[in-house]
Amino acid sequence: MGSVAQATDGYFSHGYGIRAKGMGGATTALPQDAMIAATNPAGMAFVGNRFDIGIDWFSPQRDATRSGSAAIDGSADSDSTNFFIPEIGFNKMLTPNLAVGVTIYGNGGMNTNYPTGQITSAAGVATCNNFLNMGGQATASSNNLLCGTTRLGVDLMQLIIAPTIAYKIHPNHSIGISPLIGYQRFKAEGLQGFAAYSEDKANLTNRGYDDSTGYGVRIGWMGKISDAVTLGAAYSSKMYMTPFQKYKGLFANQGDFDIPENYNVGIAVKVLQPLILAVDYQRINYTSVASVSNPSNNGGATIANTLGGDGDRGFGWSDVNVWKFGLQYQATDKLALRAGYNHTDNPISARDVTFNIIAPGVVTDHYTAGLTYKIGKSSEFTIAYMHAVKNSVTGSSLFNDFGVAAGNEKISMHQDSVGIAFGMQF
Repeated sequence: MGSVAQATDGYFSHGYGIRAKGMGGATTALPQDAMIAATNPAGMAFVGNRFDIGIDWFSPQRDATRSGSAAIDGSADSDSTNFFIPEIGFNKMLTPNLAVGVTIYGNGGMNTNYPTGQITSAAGVATCNNFLNMGGQATASSNNLLCGTTRLGVDLMQLIIAPTIAYKIHPNHSIGISPLIGYQRFKAEGLQGFAAYSEDKANLTNRGYDDSTGYGVRIGWMGKISDAVTLGAAYSSKMYMTPFQKYKGLFANQGDFDIPENYNVGIAVKVLQPLILAVDYQRINYTSVASVSNPSNNGGATIANTLGGDGDRGFGWSDVNVWKFGLQYQATDKLALRAGYNHTDNPISARDVTFNIIAPGVVTDHYTAGLTYKIGKSSEFTIAYMHAVKNSVTGSSLFNDFGVAAGNEKISMHQDSVGIAFGMQF
């Protein structure tokens, strides 16, 4: 899968499958391809025999600034701005009522790559070296925005494999279940300035990539209430992942980084024969994962032993509500047009800006468009575009808590993506 930087609805994607991405992700009650299991596994009973494969070019633009400090002002743009996110889905109807398949997709979002050398003044370097000395780290003649000595950033990738069984309990109603098999890959760089905080400074930063595996489950229901109205609902448990051993001095609870539980409901309405309106609501419970949601000021003005342990500092992400709206218009027998809007709460508050310089998942508004064109009786191409409007969060620097006149920090992000997929019925 490579690096995934899909920070849209927090670090969940705004939609799964290129068709879904063209409609703002509003597909809980609108099964159209074998990627539906990533949203609602019950939908696989209605898509028939299908194979779908796609790739999404994703371009997030992230920047961070500190101003108003006595000595450590600076700004930087993240260099990593191009990512390619593949997806694949397969579905087979064993009987007219029983479907089996597999869907493979990704999450991500904590990906940044800031250059070093933002803090170069004698006073600024002295301030940073004080933090480095407290943590027993080598000092430097210039520092990154968080007083580290190398490039600054993190790289998180989450790959999920979802084998699925869906069954029509009635010609118009289905249930589905997907055991979720998860794989995570993570690295952090440039956090040497936080060594004095960590309960395990040897496993805090610059340890290269570490891997994590785990499991969960998604269940779903879908029902065609009438010829015009379909409803859907799905629930995904928390995915219990093995800890990141190389970063157990960074993440709370000794490297724990589970994937949070989430649920969604949706409705799809045929407003006119060629026009479908879809609306989804999704809840992502980031607070079910301590390393993600613990406030970054846990420990108050205390520095020592406030990173990596039980109840220690986290990124401070709150739960989010996501609303997804999509339109699909069947313009001709071969051409379907789509548009959508996705709005999510911003999970990051002003209190937690400092920690989230390396994970600025702050965008809230996404506008999408797409189309599908049939190239034969059973084959088609789909494309989708997404633009996430720039959003920023500003707050007092965490360093102010420790007697440093550190002023305020601002993190910002906007995004674009273009995806293409090939689908085939068989």
